[in-house]
Amino acid sequence: MAQAASSQQVALSMADFERARRIIKERAGINLQASKQSMVQGRLARVLRDHHLADYGALLDAVQQPQSPLWQPFVNALTTNLTSFFREAYHFPMLADFLKAHQGPVRIWCSAASTGEEPWSIAMTAQETLGAHASVKIFASDIDTDVLRTAQAGVYPVASDKGLDEARRRRWFLKGSGQNAGLMRVRPELVRMVEFGQINLVHDALRFPQPFDVVFCRNVMIYFDTPTQREVLQRIHTCMRPGGLLFAGHSENFSAHGDLFALKGKTVYERLPDRTAKGAV
Repeated sequence: MAQAASSQQVALSMADFERARRIIKERAGINLQASKQSMVQGRLARVLRDHHLADYGALLDAVQQPQSPLWQPFVNALTTNLTSFFREAYHFPMLADFLKAHQGPVRIWCSAASTGEEPWSIAMTAQETLGAHASVKIFASDIDTDVLRTAQAGVYPVASDKGLDEARRRRWFLKGSGQNAGLMRVRPELVRMVEFGQINLVHDALRFPQPFDVVFCRNVMIYFDTPTQREVLQRIHTCMRPGGLLFAGHSENFSAHGDLFALKGKTVYERLPDRTAKGAV
C-alpha cells in the first residue's frame, strides 16, 4: 500500500468529489449538493488518516471493491446526524393520541435513529401515555453504524440536550457517578422496548415479521432527490398497516404522493389502503 500522506495536505479533486457523490447516491440514495466539496473533503480526511491511505482516489477505489470494509466508514463519514430528545415536539402529543386510540400492541419503526434520542423519546412517550406495561415495540435503525452504537448504549452527557426537562431526566435516566459523573443512562424499562439494527432505506430488503403501526422517517427525505423519495416512500408504505401514521420532518412535504399517504396533521401522514396505492414495491 502506498505510504499515506497527511490528510491535511491532500486535496479532494473535482473528479474525486464527483465520484464520491455518484457512489453515495447510487448506494445510499444521498444526493450531495455540488457546493459540498469542502465538507466532503473534511469528513473523508479522517477515513484517509484512519486507514493509512495516500489520497482520495485510493479511498474511492477501495470503497468500490465488492464487500469493501471501507464502505461503512465512507458512508458513516458522509451521513448527517442532527438530532435531539423530543425534537419537533409537536409530534409527540399526536403519537400519544394515536397510542391511546389504538387497540392492541403497537409496532413502531424509527427509521433514522441517529444517536438514539428519537427512539428513546418515542419510548418515553409510550410509557408516559400507556403506563409501565405498555405493549409497544420499537425498532430503531440507521445506515450509520457509528451512531447506532451510541444509540444502543443509551448513555448521554447530562447537559448535552435541552429537549429533556429535569422531571424526565430523573424519571427515565440513571445518573452516573464517579468516573461516569456528568453522564446519564437510559433506564432498563425503556431499553426493553427498543431493538436496534442497521438498514439502508434505499437498497436493503425491508423484511419485517409484521407491519408497523407507526413510522418515524423525519429529516431523511431532504437528502434524497425526488425519484428516490418516491421509491423510499413506496417501500415504507409496504411496511405499514393501513391507517398507520408516518411522521416526517418539519421541512418535508409528501403531498405529491397522495396515492400512498394522506396528510393528517403538521407533517404527519396516514398510510392509505393498498387499493389506492400505485406502484408500491
